[in-house]
Amino acid sequence: MNDSSSTRPVVVDVWCELQCPDCRTALDDVRALRERYGDRLELRLRHFPLDKHKHAFAAAQAAEEAAEQGRGWDYTEAVLARVAELTARGEQVLVETAGELGLDAEEFDTALIDGRHILAVDADHAEGRAIGVTGTPTYVVDGQRLDGGKSQEGLRGRIEEIVDRLLAERA
Repeated sequence: MNDSSSTRPVVVDVWCELQCPDCRTALDDVRALRERYGDRLELRLRHFPLDKHKHAFAAAQAAEEAAEQGRGWDYTEAVLARVAELTARGEQVLVETAGELGLDAEEFDTALIDGRHILAVDADHAEGRAIGVTGTPTYVVDGQRLDGGKSQEGLRGRIEEIVDRLLAERA
């Protein structure tokens, strides 16, 4: 019997903030997970802007616009590669990055002004708080919260253990 749960990917929520140097470092783990599991794993970007980072909320809105334009993870990775520049130069970096990726930069600029993605970012942030997210990166897989805000050591291995177990249960 082939039910839909055996073909459905395992979901890992990645609570991230685009002005966070630790999230930039975590991209190596995200890439390794993508490479290992391919389409058996769905990595979902969840926004958790931290108050200490002035441009994090705008960056989360920009990431939502990038997802709407079909390049959410590409944009996220490109902005995280420019964390220091985002900190120094602000929201201009968000629009420039969109243009460099071939996205509609003008639409990014408009989205940051009109706030069309504020509710999505607010909803993620509220959900993160409700489940106990306090820092970034934090992963949630199979209901388990794995906090990388203090240390990322061993996190990918723990995620792989959970994903491997879930995939074996579905086989």
